[in-house]
Amino acid sequence: MRTRQNKHTFLALALFAILAAVLGAIAKPASAQQPPIGPGKVVVKAQFGGDIFGYDIDQNGTEGVLSEAIVGGGNLAAVETFDQTTGKILKVVKKLTNGDDFITLGVVGTSVGLVEEEHVKGIYVSSRTYNVLNPLSKNAFTGSWKPPIGKKHIINQVTSTQGSAEAAVFAFDNSGNFIPYVFESNVAQNTFGRVVHITDSYNFGSVPPPMAFDTVTNQAILGGGDGCFGCLPVIGLADLVKGTFNEFTGFGFGFVNGIAVDSADGIFCTTTEDDAAVEFYTLATQTGFEVTLPGSGGQQFYSGGDVEYDPVNKLFFVAQQYSSSAPSGSTIYVYDINGNLQETMNGFSFLVTQHITLHPGNRSGFVDQPLNGELQSFTY
Repeated sequence: MRTRQNKHTFLALALFAILAAVLGAIAKPASAQQPPIGPGKVVVKAQFGGDIFGYDIDQNGTEGVLSEAIVGGGNLAAVETFDQTTGKILKVVKKLTNGDDFITLGVVGTSVGLVEEEHVKGIYVSSRTYNVLNPLSKNAFTGSWKPPIGKKHIINQVTSTQGSAEAAVFAFDNSGNFIPYVFESNVAQNTFGRVVHITDSYNFGSVPPPMAFDTVTNQAILGGGDGCFGCLPVIGLADLVKGTFNEFTGFGFGFVNGIAVDSADGIFCTTTEDDAAVEFYTLATQTGFEVTLPGSGGQQFYSGGDVEYDPVNKLFFVAQQYSSSAPSGSTIYVYDINGNLQETMNGFSFLVTQHITLHPGNRSGFVDQPLNGELQSFTY
């Protein structure tokens, strides 16, 4: 039987616990409160109202970089840095009105921005040069990057493997021969590994494949295939140290729309075009499994697009342009490395070529949207 003294002691302890919880909540600064999961209030708008041609954010800092151009007249193109917290443009790094264009290829290594500049003669691009912002926080071009490719090749993708000094680069032949190359580069040091020729241009050259870079095995992982409806995808593996290339048949159906890799655990994730599926592979064994996007019924209309990976929280992010989880708009699905759905974020409006960028340290990111060259923030 509880005595009167024990009863009073119990009540006092309970009141003390409640008071401590209330005081703790009051003392907790507003900045420490976790924002709601999903689209945020921060929207980045290009300085001159143009369309955005590539962007990225610094996972080790507070800034981002974008390229914009006014399509259909004006001949204006610019590179700008922005604040991830407020969305405000910090500086117009360079503005052109001579008909040349910029494309932001990404932020690589540790806070290194990489921007392509297209030099135009008449209606054709005559040459391309590459500008580096090192570090991005300088808000200025600090040097050049000179990849080992000729005028016939166009760089389609540079993997945003931030935290690793090296990135993988995919370039394809634009002369009609469709010979793709992959090579490794330390952008900050302007150094390059051996150039690997992708010998299967049928599956990896007609349409530039999405690519991920496993920094542990030094392999570029490419999502290929001929894209015929109901056909199986092909996964390409380019060893950037040995200079070899091999491939294996994947699962799911149709083109690979997006790909990302968890280098630490040797797992990569893809989305396929024809079946609204998300595939999870073990790189070492080339085996895996797939899951269907929620509510999609496996219909092509609801297929996923871009895939990105958060190495801090070990999460894969899948973009879906036409949501199968909401009456309208777009969705981001968050999976763990075992293929378990962790979060569903609705309320976006994606471009066809959507691109998710992540800041794992504060569980936030951005995605491009079609309204007047905008980037939409989100938290997860």
